[in-house]
Amino acid sequence: MMNKVVDSLAAAVSGIEDGATLLLGGFGTSGTPIELMQALLETDVKDLTVVSNSAGGGPTGLSQLIEAGKVRKLICSFARSLSANLPTAAAFEKRYRAGQIELEIVPQGTLAERLRAAGAGMGPFFTPTAYGTKLAHGKETRVINGRGYVLEEPLHADVAFVKAHLADPMGNLTYRYAGRNFAPVMSMAAKLTVAQVDQVVRLGEIAPEYVMTPGIFVQRVIECEHVPVIP
Repeated sequence: MMNKVVDSLAAAVSGIEDGATLLLGGFGTSGTPIELMQALLETDVKDLTVVSNSAGGGPTGLSQLIEAGKVRKLICSFARSLSANLPTAAAFEKRYRAGQIELEIVPQGTLAERLRAAGAGMGPFFTPTAYGTKLAHGKETRVINGRGYVLEEPLHADVAFVKAHLADPMGNLTYRYAGRNFAPVMSMAAKLTVAQVDQVVRLGEIAPEYVMTPGIFVQRVIECEHVPVIP
């Protein structure tokens, strides 16, 4: 039986090269692989292109990678906090204003679809989202049946970090509630997917109909203690 479970966070993030494109699952604090990001912080990896829904969900995780200068470019849907009193992407804002990090804004649905297209082996696709806006600048556009569309490219990556609830030794994953978010499409779009999970169970304990990411898309699994989020 193939066993993809590794015994340390250091092993889980080993082999990632400078200049890699890294996908980070998570939606706010839900489904965010904080421990994997903090393990990456301890390595010498740099010049990363990071793809994430936001530019940081608080002071830990992605914000730490940005503050440490490991991120050269960020591709995300939300680059700033909606709340001036509770900023969640302060590290990104500081480096962006200093000209120390590149930014590419992608509408959230387009981001998910670009990842799905990469994982499904599809080519570019047309979407009406962002047509006629600054986000379409430099991209091919067409009017089809009277409606404007923007051509978007699949978004491939070297590595994906995702957080799941359960995994079996072959890397089949289940998620809790909104923790599912971007993780399934990111797992498909990366050459190497590392899953941080609350618990590893025996093979066969996850019913096939509850597998949300099949193990074929996962190369490494690391078990981390689940810390409930207090509302």
